[in-house]
Amino acid sequence: MPSTPLTGLPSHVTVVEVGPRDGLQNEQGVVSTADKIRFIDLLSAAGFSAIEATSFVSPKAIPQLADASEVMAGIARKPGVRYSALVPNVKGMERALAAGVQEVAVFTGASETFVQHNINTSIAGSIENFRPVARMAKEAGVRLRGYISTAFGCPYEGAVAPEAVARVAEMLLELGADELSIGDTIGVATPDQVVVVIQALTPLAPIQRLAMHFHDTRGTALANVLVALQLGIGIFDSSAGGLGGCPYAPGASGNLATEDLLYLLHGLGIETGIDLNAVVEASRFLAGVRGSAPASRYYAAATAV
Repeated sequence: MPSTPLTGLPSHVTVVEVGPRDGLQNEQGVVSTADKIRFIDLLSAAGFSAIEATSFVSPKAIPQLADASEVMAGIARKPGVRYSALVPNVKGMERALAAGVQEVAVFTGASETFVQHNINTSIAGSIENFRPVARMAKEAGVRLRGYISTAFGCPYEGAVAPEAVARVAEMLLELGADELSIGDTIGVATPDQVVVVIQALTPLAPIQRLAMHFHDTRGTALANVLVALQLGIGIFDSSAGGLGGCPYAPGASGNLATEDLLYLLHGLGIETGIDLNAVVEASRFLAGVRGSAPASRYYAAATAV
């Protein structure tokens, strides 16, 4: 019998490449500024419209990204590409604006214990810390993105209620966030949970302002993407080569690999504007720098001898 194609999927999806920031921040070894710039330039050439390039955090907190200003100054900015950075506070925001960042992201979570462990404050405290950042972004005409981590599970508290995710989303939207990225930080989500969380969020914001950030720690990321697509999500975060592990599951894969995501999307006939082969080459370059093979399954298949 002939197969029945899936219906109701978005015709176009925006893939937000987070490898240069979310991936490299977990690196044990040092990646030089020049290599970071080359990596981002290769991603720009691949056709991404959104690349999270770095983070303006304290160099003491994340020494791997201490060269944020130098990276932003060195990349060849391609017209139509949004180069963003994570900022934790006013000082980071001042550095980001001086570097010409076009979008900034703030990071909190749906689990009190996780937020306390990661940024040493409560969820409410994190939102208060972001208020001046949001105000500065609005005054500068810079787009604001809000990350909600542990939206499906917490390494300290276990299950996270969808209502908790919705409460944090409401706070970030009130703050002025243009887009929310909903993160499966420890890679525990299954498709049924994705449905419940998205349904909890859609009364608060148009589906066009929601992005999903899945980890593939337990192999469910692409299944979760498919369900999210069917619910109308058109923005997904991913990392070239699957760069970035899961710090709460030693040895496990972390970020969903961009190559694997693109293979699924293109196979479904969804346009992304991104050249999959060019992403493979960007991952190949960084693999040579890091001295280790990417976690991406598509990369492994495409580069097999």
